Amino acid sequence: MSTVFEKLLSGEWPCAKVYEDDRIFAFMDAGQVNDGHVIVATKQPFETLLDMDEDTAAALMRAAWKIARAVQAAFEPEGITVLQANRPAGWQTVPHAHLHVLPRYTGDGVDLTWPRKEPGLDRLRELAARIRV
Repeated sequence: MSTVFEKLLSGEWPCAKVYEDDRIFAFMDAGQVNDGHVIVATKQPFETLLDMDEDTAAALMRAAWKIARAVQAAFEPEGITVLQANRPAGWQTVPHAHLHVLPRYTGDGVDLTWPRKEPGLDRLRELAARIRV
């Protein structure tokens, strides 16, 4: 079963494309949070960031960088949020690796909150030792 992004990429469904290269395509999010809200997706249907190869992950961020600069020039937002989510518990709603380039303005109603925990330096060092690469 193909995802909505595969249908957009193939031309089966229409979209307002803003960027395309051999690995990545980007288009205006149909659910614009603010004008200039762009989705940047992989052409290959990786489900999450964790599933893609390093070169594609780098290409995704390079494209996001280019698009963020273009969004800044075109819309002059006060800020830009770049959001990448994985799996439903991580807020991913489409099972195809992508990120959002979202122009932001004070009071725009977009909210991202989480409970902050401060476990202390010893615990932080234990956690770091588990994931150090």
